[in-house]
Amino acid sequence: MTQTVLYSFRRCPYAIRARLAIAISSVHVELREVVLRDKPPSLLDYSSKATVPVLITADQTVIDESIDIMFWALQQADPQSWLYDLNSAQHQLSQQLIENNDGEFKDFLDRYKYADRYPEHPQEYYRQQAEKTLVNLELLLAKNGYLVADKISLADMAILPFIRQFAFVDKAWFDTSPYPLLKTWLDNFLNSDLFSSIMLKYPPWQEGDNVTLFLT
Repeated sequence: MTQTVLYSFRRCPYAIRARLAIAISSVHVELREVVLRDKPPSLLDYSSKATVPVLITADQTVIDESIDIMFWALQQADPQSWLYDLNSAQHQLSQQLIENNDGEFKDFLDRYKYADRYPEHPQEYYRQQAEKTLVNLELLLAKNGYLVADKISLADMAILPFIRQFAFVDKAWFDTSPYPLLKTWLDNFLNSDLFSSIMLKYPPWQEGDNVTLFLT
């Protein structure tokens, strides 16, 4: 393999944020859309985690954490300064927000989305716990315009796919929720050319496919 390859799944928020960074960096990457219930053997060979996204660089380096894929892509090129225009305090805030998103918020998001699997509490309880993050994000948007600065940065793009997933668990509730800045922030993202470009539907990739799809 001489081409950088990304194993991805269209709707997975971790894969979405990896594709966002790759797309904005304009790095040429072969896209392999997988079916999670029927993962190709090569994906399992590259990463025992058996989850997406997984990036294999041209020199055979395997990166199987989505945030690390974002860093990798932006280190190749960061034309909109998602990463490099931030000061130390903004970098620290960005890290804290992403850690909360990938930890506590994602745990409650999963329980909110699949509440029938977690009968210890009603769905509303899990939503209320996840809302603690929404309250914080709303405050940051009011203060900065975006999460850590007055423009889009890594934190926004790393977190937006998960807020999208949260919103669509119960879209009617979300649309009437008391988070106007958060809703505008999400709507702008969902209506962006960048988001549209990385959410195109492709047929699942299979071992031995002769058709090669490129993300950028």
